[in-house]
Amino acid sequence: MTSTARPLLNRRLAEFGTTIFAEMSALALKTGSINLGQGFPDTDGPEEIREAAVRALRDGRGNQYPPGPGVPELRTAIAAHQERRYGLSYDPDAEVLVTAGATEAIAAALLALVEPGDEVIALEPYYDSYAACIAMAGGTRVPVTLRPHEGAFRLDLDELRAAVTDRTRLLLINTPHNPTGTVLTREELAAIAELAVERDLLVITDEVYEHLVFDEAEHIPLVTFPGMRERTVSIGSAGKTFSFTGWKVGWVTGTPTLVTAVRSAKQFLTYVASGPFQYAVAEALALPDSYFAAFRADMLAKRDVLAAGLAAAGFEVFRPAGTYFVTTDIRPLGPELSRNGDGFAFCRALPELAGVVAIPNAVFYDHREEGAPFVRFAFCKRVGVLEEATERLSKLQK
Repeated sequence: MTSTARPLLNRRLAEFGTTIFAEMSALALKTGSINLGQGFPDTDGPEEIREAAVRALRDGRGNQYPPGPGVPELRTAIAAHQERRYGLSYDPDAEVLVTAGATEAIAAALLALVEPGDEVIALEPYYDSYAACIAMAGGTRVPVTLRPHEGAFRLDLDELRAAVTDRTRLLLINTPHNPTGTVLTREELAAIAELAVERDLLVITDEVYEHLVFDEAEHIPLVTFPGMRERTVSIGSAGKTFSFTGWKVGWVTGTPTLVTAVRSAKQFLTYVASGPFQYAVAEALALPDSYFAAFRADMLAKRDVLAAGLAAAGFEVFRPAGTYFVTTDIRPLGPELSRNGDGFAFCRALPELAGVVAIPNAVFYDHREEGAPFVRFAFCKRVGVLEEATERLSKLQK
């Protein structure tokens, strides 16, 4: 018989309940609302890549356990992609590891590299799995907050430097940044690299939106800066780039020592996953540059449709330089409609008010008050869906 003398859930995870994504997606289904909350496309990626997965299934490739590090074809394709895009040379056999999406890569890297009591600095607001994975590793998360400045969310480098202590083990850097859409500049990345070298810190970089940068923004891998190769675990993913988020194919690149460490943890998580899809992603990564350019242009057009519609509806819009999310400030809608700037209350009411679902950014903050008035909308949907959503939102104040 189970004892009730203490809570069943261990104290490291006690603060984490059902994710906001599950709650809001369920609310979307219940109310028949347009779901602009969770970040998944409503159309599939390239037909030839889907057919590559079917071909792998029919040919019997990946229907049984694939190799622990990932199938050789995919590891080779990842290395070739890094070389072609960024001039980074990786050994497919020793410096590339395939994971069950980027989420597992993050978990495995933190479990492998963080000791109980180590401090991990993350840019706040952050993807919600960061906090849970740091907790599972026994680490202490130290948020450094991105704050609104001239229409975007910016990093205060002095605040970042001040956050580093003798207990700091690792920096967890996400660029392009979810949920704010910020893309760190070359100058900001250089300063982060100098800090990491000076204080002898490890770095995990979450770069899953690397192909979704807009306007004048440029994605520059942190590992390309002096002194960063030996201390950086870089994480990528196929889901966001090829619109097959359900396939859960991610990867880690780094030195043999770092990749071996991450693999030591990863092998006791899923061990392996996504067998046939690995072969398909290998083909996807070899698509011509025209695919990546067209994909980015399509998402840019969708960003502009949603951003313009949100602005017309009365939101303050922070136009993202990357990812496929738009962050808004709800306070311009007025105290009554915005629930006095309470993003949680606003998002829970929005399906009934307008038939649209969004995500309150406060869930991505340790300092909930910092994120209270901000709400995130996803634009990785068909243009017609975005137009219908903005039409519904335009009636909020009528």
